[in-house]
Amino acid sequence: MTVELGHFALVLALALSIVQAVLPVVGARRNDDRMMAVAVPAAFTVFALIALSFAALTAAYVLSDFSVQNVWENSHSQKPLLYKFTGVWGNHEGSMLLWVLILSFFTALVAFFGNNLPPALKANVLGVQAWIGSAFLLFIVATSNPFARINPAPIEGQDLNPILQDIGLAVHPPMLYLGYVGFSVCFSFAVAALIDGRIDAAWARWVRPWTLTAWLFLTGGIAMGSYWAYYELGWGGWWFWDPVENASFMPWLAGTALLHSALVMEKRSALKIWTILLAIMTFSLSLLGTFLVRSGVLTSVHTFATDPGRGLFILAILVLFIGGSLALFAWRSQTLAPGGLFQPISREGALVFNNLFLTTAAATVLIGTLYPLLLESLTGEKISVGAPFFNLTFGPLMIPLLAAVPFGPLLAWKRGDILAVAQRLMTAFFVALIVVAIMLYRTSAPGVLAAFGIGLAVWLMLGALTDLALKAGIGKAPVNVLVQRVVGLPRSVFGTALAHFGLGVTLLGIVATSTFATENVLVMKPGDTIDAGGYTLRFDRIDPVKSSNFTEDQGQFTILDSAGQEVTDLMSAKRFFPVRKMQTTEAGIRTFMFSQLYVSLGDPVKDGVVVRVWWKPLVTLIWLGALVMMAGGGMSLLDRRLRIGAPARARTEKARATA
Repeated sequence: MTVELGHFALVLALALSIVQAVLPVVGARRNDDRMMAVAVPAAFTVFALIALSFAALTAAYVLSDFSVQNVWENSHSQKPLLYKFTGVWGNHEGSMLLWVLILSFFTALVAFFGNNLPPALKANVLGVQAWIGSAFLLFIVATSNPFARINPAPIEGQDLNPILQDIGLAVHPPMLYLGYVGFSVCFSFAVAALIDGRIDAAWARWVRPWTLTAWLFLTGGIAMGSYWAYYELGWGGWWFWDPVENASFMPWLAGTALLHSALVMEKRSALKIWTILLAIMTFSLSLLGTFLVRSGVLTSVHTFATDPGRGLFILAILVLFIGGSLALFAWRSQTLAPGGLFQPISREGALVFNNLFLTTAAATVLIGTLYPLLLESLTGEKISVGAPFFNLTFGPLMIPLLAAVPFGPLLAWKRGDILAVAQRLMTAFFVALIVVAIMLYRTSAPGVLAAFGIGLAVWLMLGALTDLALKAGIGKAPVNVLVQRVVGLPRSVFGTALAHFGLGVTLLGIVATSTFATENVLVMKPGDTIDAGGYTLRFDRIDPVKSSNFTEDQGQFTILDSAGQEVTDLMSAKRFFPVRKMQTTEAGIRTFMFSQLYVSLGDPVKDGVVVRVWWKPLVTLIWLGALVMMAGGGMSLLDRRLRIGAPARARTEKARATA
């Protein structure tokens, strides 16, 4: 009965979402307050219905109701309870239900926090959100019903894909979807502005918190996915330029550009048309990622096995929303005022420079991702575009952009003095130069480029600290005054500095581990040792272990210091899941400061077992930097100006009447 209730709630949500998609938009065109007022209760009700449907599917997983085909295909009665919960979205149907749940949640948030919005804009935004929701709810009901029954019901399920039975699955997909779907609000605001034909600084202030929120979660989702692949797949890498990795990275690049562009529009009422286009393109890239994962055109550990019919349905959604929004943009953009003017050397100019490089980088990743698919569809020829292409095209685009980042926050609006800013950054520049010189002195020929990369990372971090120090007036005021100034700084200033500092931390980790990591592949017998990163790794034994739904061979290792004293132990394993008949590798990882010793157990051979040993210097900085960037986004969200938003219409009209 619970399953049928969930299915009925999903169908009812589709019907109500269609009502929400039509009535408020028509009401906005007719200036009918009653029709526009339908949007808010409809948004809340749709969210409640989809939440009820999601809860019903979760209950079916927890209770191991194998009469539901989705549960039978992706669960097992002996599976740990945590993975029964996370397994709900570890498949195509369940993940799409999570997708629309998050979409309806954001729509409800807009309805709840949108009291300051003009009624017509609010109605149009909620209407556009409902257009997206209706399309994907129809997709689920028509092609991906998570509540389909099996009669007679099987006694046991087929279990979840073993590589998805990990705590990372509880964090990575929801965070990634919060980022993907969060940009739908920016898209809806852009389409609503094009429908209404008006866009101003207040619009940018309304959009920026949603952009920040989506960017924050997408940053966390990408970082968590990277770390999950790093420790779960046993391959020792943190990024592979996999097409599905690229599918999440492209909206992040475009979303970063949108975030900076909205700032220019809010402060200077400039870049209006460009900001609208970025809002459309960012969510369009999110939809493209959804298509790549679920269409069956890619083979990846990230994708879901789907039939071509589903791919065609999502392709139709892509054409409808991307094509329709771009056509609307082409029609209405001429009616929008371009905004204020500014000099090339100014903060606006620096942000435009930033946006040009970010969008070009996103286009480069898009071409490298889609070109093999297009070539195969046209000629039947299969080619692979991998890391060498992306490293040679994406890397050079990032170098001038990262070098220019510290200048942006220090430049004045409208007209800046780049020489004065260069003088303020002189200390950061000389420290970075000294770091480069030290690295060049201590490294061999392969580390020459790495020395400059590490110097660039130090330049980014010190540039962010310089921005904070100058705005707080460090060195120009007594301590008590200085404390007051630091406390009085806008939270967005701290957020910007943290985000840029975190970018430098991530860059430092990338350069260090990419250049100075060591790898050894060898056959080890009990008692054998190998040196890695100043430590000695000793192989002790293999222990067979049986768990509730898998068996594993655990390789036990001991880590010794340079004096031969035991530091800690380490375990790496090969797991076998009998239901799925799949084998996985569980990497053994020990962290020393910011570096890691990484051990992956291979197959047994005649004289022992194959072992892969990596020493990863400063590798954890890659993900710690992402956490710092997320903290910067969260700090910016706490800024009072974003929480207050634009003045309410009633207060504005009252002020005009008083005047």
